[in-house]
Amino acid sequence: MQDKLWNRNYLKVMTANFAMSFAFFVMTPLLPLYLSEEFGADKDMIGLVLSGYAITALLVRPFSGFIVDRFPRKKVLLIALLLYSVCFGGYIAAGSILIFAIVRTIHGGPFGAATVANSTMAIDVLPSSRRAEGIAFYGLSNNIACAIAPTIGILIYKYTNNFDIIFYTALAVATVGLITDATIKTTERQIIPDKKAISLDRFFLLKGWAIGANMIFFGLCYGVLSNYLAIYGKETLGITGGTGVYFALLSAGLITARLLKTRSIREGKMVENAAQGVIISSLGYLLFVVCQNSIGYYGSAILIGLGNGHFWPALQNMIINIANKDERGTANSTLLTSWDLGIGLGILLGGVLTEQISYNAAFWTIAVLHIIGAAFFFLITKGSYNKHLKI
Repeated sequence: MQDKLWNRNYLKVMTANFAMSFAFFVMTPLLPLYLSEEFGADKDMIGLVLSGYAITALLVRPFSGFIVDRFPRKKVLLIALLLYSVCFGGYIAAGSILIFAIVRTIHGGPFGAATVANSTMAIDVLPSSRRAEGIAFYGLSNNIACAIAPTIGILIYKYTNNFDIIFYTALAVATVGLITDATIKTTERQIIPDKKAISLDRFFLLKGWAIGANMIFFGLCYGVLSNYLAIYGKETLGITGGTGVYFALLSAGLITARLLKTRSIREGKMVENAAQGVIISSLGYLLFVVCQNSIGYYGSAILIGLGNGHFWPALQNMIINIANKDERGTANSTLLTSWDLGIGLGILLGGVLTEQISYNAAFWTIAVLHIIGAAFFFLITKGSYNKHLKI
């Protein structure tokens, strides 16, 4: 008899991840408007205030993996989620842009820790025979939240014209996630004292370096796409108001890929899924720059979504497979940190290229870089994974 995938604890972890993601995305598209209207912030100030969150999350994640592996996992998760929830109250209380910036920067810390701890908890509550497909399904909770939360946030503001209601909504949903995770019943694993000296591999899974490098490549490309898509569509392609549709199609592609590929993931075809994903995504980026019209624009969203939906769970399973049992948190943090680093580099690179050359040059650059990343997967990552899997 096959082990049960959708057990009660796994459903709770999924629900908590959805709540955490929803709380983040419901207010994300409105924060620039809030800072502008409430505090009179200009574009440079808005970028500075909002970037603190990502920087803190990036700095905290490597240490989060170490803490999750070395201390009682559920306690670490609940503390991180509690701090994550409390910070939403800080936005409501902030009476100046300085206080808001401090809260926003601090908020990235518990977010980075909670995402690592919750995804690692998901692995713990899954039966080993269903772990691969469970990891693939786990990402759906984030994809669905990403697809619907921004629209809900915009609708709330449209009908209430009140930012505080959005912050209260985020606070309430994040609290639901905290309460849900608190009810998880799991046997706390025995913590074995580690007497080895502190070294880099405590915070970064060194044998997963190739997978991490691939995630930096792909995160960089997505960082440029997600941050400069709207203005590129408007100024270069003449497409106005299509950004929401673009990301809805991209999310649909992500969800479809995860649903269609669970069987092959369950059968252990990680490399095959990752290979398909990097090729499909590369075609999506190419279509975006080669076919500069609405067909290329919206068609690329579907392809990039499908591609990311293939390679994300595959690469996550691959890095978990080569990690020891007491390195799962480190493996997860390595993957997430690499993606975040890529996103950050993409924002910086996109800014330089769009300012110094053109938006078209920026998107041609990421199309080429994604193809290089795909080649890196076939030439380096695939072999590195197979080598460490056999050790």
